[in-house]
Amino acid sequence: MDLAFQEDFLARWKKYFDGAELPIVFFYSGDPDPGSVVKRPKGHRCVMADLGRVRKGKDLAFDARSLGCGGAQRYCGFTPQMRENFEYFLSYGIPGKLEGERYKKSPEIVRDFLAAGPTLKAPKPTIVFKRWDRLGREDEPGVAIFFCRPDVMAGLFTLASFDERDQGGVIAPFAAGCGSIVLFPWLEQQAARPRCVIGMFDVSARPFVEGSVLTFSVPMRKLRTMVGNMDESFLITPSWAKVRRRISHPG
Repeated sequence: MDLAFQEDFLARWKKYFDGAELPIVFFYSGDPDPGSVVKRPKGHRCVMADLGRVRKGKDLAFDARSLGCGGAQRYCGFTPQMRENFEYFLSYGIPGKLEGERYKKSPEIVRDFLAAGPTLKAPKPTIVFKRWDRLGREDEPGVAIFFCRPDVMAGLFTLASFDERDQGGVIAPFAAGCGSIVLFPWLEQQAARPRCVIGMFDVSARPFVEGSVLTFSVPMRKLRTMVGNMDESFLITPSWAKVRRRISHPG
C-alpha cells in the first residue's frame, strides 16, 4: 500500500466525511496471515456476516473452504460452478424439493442471465479483507468498499461523477451481495475506465447490514482520482457543508 496515499485519504475523509465509517478493502494473496484465515463453517454462512467484523477492525482472509456459500465461492473467483438446480433456486423452486428465492421470474431467465454475466478467476488462493486504517505497506488493495448511508452515498456518487463526461460512471448491477462488492468492482479495476458499483440490494444478504446501509465499491485506480479531485469539487461548497454537518451529527 502506498502509505502516503493511505494517509492522504484518511485526512480528506475526516475533512469532508467526518463521522462516516471508514471503507474496507480486499485483495488476493498467496501468503495471508495464518491468524486471519477463517475456518471452514459447519453449514451455510453468508460472507456478509463475517464482513461485519472487518468493518470493526478485524482482518479476515478466505479461501475456497472458508466460504460457506457456493455463491460466494463463485463470485470471489474460486470456482466457476453454481449449486445444482440454481436456476430453480433463484426463480420459483421445485415443488416438494427446493424452495425458490423468486428473484427471477423463470429458470430460463436465470440461465440466460448466467450465460451473459461476467465471471472471475481468483489470481491467488485467498481473498483478504481489511479496514482502510489496518493496511500495511505490503498490502495491495484492489477495491475499497464503503458501507454507507444516503448522505455519504450521495457524496461518493457525486464525486465519482465529477470528472465523467457521461452518465455511466457508476453502475448498479443485479448481483448477490458478495458479487456487488467483489466480482463487479474487481473486474472494473481491470478496465480501461473503471466504474464504481452500488450494491447490497440482495434481499438475502441485507439482514447482515444495517437497514439504512448500502455499499459503494470503488476500484483503487478510480479512488485515487476521486481523492485527487476532492479539494476542487462540490465538497468545498456551502451545499456540502450542510450535508457534512448531518454526517458528523446524525439524528
